[in-house]
Amino acid sequence: MTRSVIDPITRIEGHLRVEMEVTNGKVSDAWVSGGCFRGMEMVVEGRTPEDAAQIVQRICGVCPVSHSHASTIAAEKSYGITISNNARIIRNLIEGAQFLHSNILWFYNLAALDYVNPLNALNANVADVYDLAATYYNTNEGEAITSTNTDFVALKEKLTKFAANGQLSIFSGNWFDADEGTAYKLTPELDLVCTAHYLEALKMQARSSEVAALLGGKMPHVMTIIPGGTAFVPTEQKLDDLKAMVDEIYNWVSTTMIQDTLALAPAYQDGLNWGKGCGRYIAWGVFEGQGWPYGDDYIEQMKNRYMPMAVLDENLKVSDVEESLITEFMGHSWYKGSDTFTSPYFTTEPEFTEYNVEDRYSWVKCPAYDGKPMEAGSLARILAAYQRKVPFIVKHVDEFLVKLGAALGLPGAAPLSAAQSTLGRTAIRQVETLYVATLMKEWVVELMEAVKSGDSEYFRKSQTITGEGTGFWEAPRGALYHSEKVKDGKIEGYQIIIPSTWNLAPMNADGVHGPLEQALIGIPVEDVEKPINALRTVHSFDPCTACAVHVTEPATGKSFETVTSPWGVK
Repeated sequence: MTRSVIDPITRIEGHLRVEMEVTNGKVSDAWVSGGCFRGMEMVVEGRTPEDAAQIVQRICGVCPVSHSHASTIAAEKSYGITISNNARIIRNLIEGAQFLHSNILWFYNLAALDYVNPLNALNANVADVYDLAATYYNTNEGEAITSTNTDFVALKEKLTKFAANGQLSIFSGNWFDADEGTAYKLTPELDLVCTAHYLEALKMQARSSEVAALLGGKMPHVMTIIPGGTAFVPTEQKLDDLKAMVDEIYNWVSTTMIQDTLALAPAYQDGLNWGKGCGRYIAWGVFEGQGWPYGDDYIEQMKNRYMPMAVLDENLKVSDVEESLITEFMGHSWYKGSDTFTSPYFTTEPEFTEYNVEDRYSWVKCPAYDGKPMEAGSLARILAAYQRKVPFIVKHVDEFLVKLGAALGLPGAAPLSAAQSTLGRTAIRQVETLYVATLMKEWVVELMEAVKSGDSEYFRKSQTITGEGTGFWEAPRGALYHSEKVKDGKIEGYQIIIPSTWNLAPMNADGVHGPLEQALIGIPVEDVEKPINALRTVHSFDPCTACAVHVTEPATGKSFETVTSPWGVK
């Protein structure tokens, strides 16, 4: 056996360590360690819910909108407020802009360099790029395209100069030579196209943040999502600007992201064979639906979101959430005690001891639903929407599986179970990105029509200043939970379960691994010093914490630990 460590994993947000034991070329055990203590619950106690909606955004600079949204929903449940339709639309637009930013950022600028080698693009025949475009990249009318604005000749020249100078800039520090140069399998032409899209994605994620800033006052950490509705009041000029930016993002997403996924898949189809994880999923739902409002039935509200709530068992059977079934175990985390706490009565009392995989090894708590680990994230949302028969998701997932089957040379469509893998989790998220981009166009029109009709209600006052409420919501990385108890307008208790806490959970009281730990077990490892498949699997979960992976091989005594930059492994 060998121990293999990458410490930290980069191209994620935050601090994470993954230690793996490798036996006969496969991961036989794994431990995921979050290296960052947040403790935001302790910060907001004694503050007002209005303050909390601003403060908790500072948990994350990538998904601050979701934290503000979840906190605001909790406050509105405590205050007895149902927001207006205009506020619903505007908050959906701000959240949608953040989702687009985060999904684009993750796919291209965080995960893509596990599959795309810009150095190999130096060997591309630019003329052949257009033949490639006719195969994978086309508009709905069938007209071949390659990219929105890239000059491939100029890009290849720029890459050549980088390589000649030994300055690869943002492409430096990655494992392009992993497995003696065989881990990266794309043709030079496809590497060139994907490198171009990597660079375009920088602009598109920025444009998405610009939309959030227009509606939210600034980005990150928006200011207009507030208990009671929104502080943003649209003008004709702002609506025109909004529509232009949303259309631009949609046009790029619809002609690029799913196409890139299908182009990459044949070269890495072995990634469909591992990385499943626990096989159970939670999604609280996101983007309030057109049937708003739903009265006092919170479950119906969550089920009627554009991406609906669902709890999925091992057979993907759907059930509704029961808050009392959410628990947190502390016994393998750096907190006092080894108890299991039941929602909403959690606790946050940090107590660091030492890193010890036999005892406590993470700042991440161990949440469970009905006593079992659950995966959160885009895959969970898509499976929930698919099983709930959301028309757009069913149609486009089915179409994607047909195209994936064709790309992989299968006799028919790829099965839905293919999504439950490292490559599947990475690929299927682009269906969600297209859905959100499509919804953004619809919401802009809806808001314009509301303004034109003279509807000017954006904020409603509270009915009480004492109460309790839970904000079930989704961040791009998965199910987000904010719960608060308010007395006389001040917070007496507050708890948060972020998405990555579900995915990065350490072992539970029964010794069962968390979702990412389970996904890593069985991963093939050709090189313990550059375990690229493990890195791909970690990135498929899009963790929101700073990252590290450690690999050891007891049989030889070898161990590997690496220090990384924000752009790759050094």
